[in-house]
Amino acid sequence: MTETPIVHLSLASGLPRRGLPQRASFERWVAAAVAGARRRRATELSIRLVGVDEGRLLNLQYRGRDYATNVLSFPAELPPGVRLPLIGDLIVCAPVVAREAAEQGKAARDHYAHLTVHGVLHLLGYDHERDADAERMEALETRVLAGLGIADPYRA
Repeated sequence: MTETPIVHLSLASGLPRRGLPQRASFERWVAAAVAGARRRRATELSIRLVGVDEGRLLNLQYRGRDYATNVLSFPAELPPGVRLPLIGDLIVCAPVVAREAAEQGKAARDHYAHLTVHGVLHLLGYDHERDADAERMEALETRVLAGLGIADPYRA
């Protein structure tokens, strides 16, 4: 049996709670991503749930893209020699997630889970810039989500 890594999650929201997943769900999804990536150390991150205006502003400010996107990942940039469990921050734009889920015919909860897992993997160093990296990351996401009882988000 694989030991579940210790995860410290800070969850913040400037939005009404209605329609948003509970903290326990985010904790479960983060822990699954961390375990799937085979990280054994304690892990600390924050997730902020935002609306379209804040999501758009952050995406423009940090990525140079003038629209709200579903998830933004900000890996921690710790000074050399500093070993903390902090891996970074995720920004999840709730209205975009809800809209995408509806457009794709998915349960919003499943889409939140997918984007949380996706974002955590980015914080852990995974990316999808090259085809081989994208295949590796998508395969890991699919395995992690299957373990959570969620269908492959990449299947048409």
